[in-house]
Amino acid sequence: MKKILAFAVCLLTAVVAWAQTPAEIVSRMDEEMNKHESEGIIMTMEIKIPLLGTVSSQNWIRDDKFRTEFSAKGIKYICWSDGKTTWTYNGKDNEVVIENAKEDSSSGGADDAKMLTGITDGYDITLKKETADAWYFLCKKSKTNPDGDDPKKMDLVVAKGTYYPKSLSASMSGVTTTLRDIAFGVSDEDLTFDAADYPGVKIVDKRK
Repeated sequence: MKKILAFAVCLLTAVVAWAQTPAEIVSRMDEEMNKHESEGIIMTMEIKIPLLGTVSSQNWIRDDKFRTEFSAKGIKYICWSDGKTTWTYNGKDNEVVIENAKEDSSSGGADDAKMLTGITDGYDITLKKETADAWYFLCKKSKTNPDGDDPKKMDLVVAKGTYYPKSLSASMSGVTTTLRDIAFGVSDEDLTFDAADYPGVKIVDKRK
């Protein structure tokens, strides 16, 4: 019996030593994200607005370039941007409008991707639950966080094994934004409008 008890104590000690804190897990997630930074990120973004419902978009982001696809009332829209120029496709009219990128949207894709790194900055993280596949965290804004634009809390899910983020949800002013289905590897073709892919498309150039 003494040998069994001694073995149990050693096993428990090993388990406690191996256990990771929420901060360590999220830090490892940041490391994995940084490893793939140059590859670009692919993700689904859902925005839930009270009374209006949920809008879902698929996004390809690399550096300051991005492409966004979504549908509204059965009409498909696609937007490409290289930080200086935007190409917006309207499926109803089979038309692409080319414009100079707006200053407040030129880094939008990059900003969305950065939501998935540095989560511990300005937040207190607690583990809500753990499954065989993932950790579920609650991130509460720290009292010492001076950034008024940061949401008060976020829900973060991290995959075991890869340490990739599975989803991140945050609410502000009643609007809930969720990032999910995250993957890596964005090609130049993913980020470039090619008229050959849209037979008969009308191109309207509004650049000055």
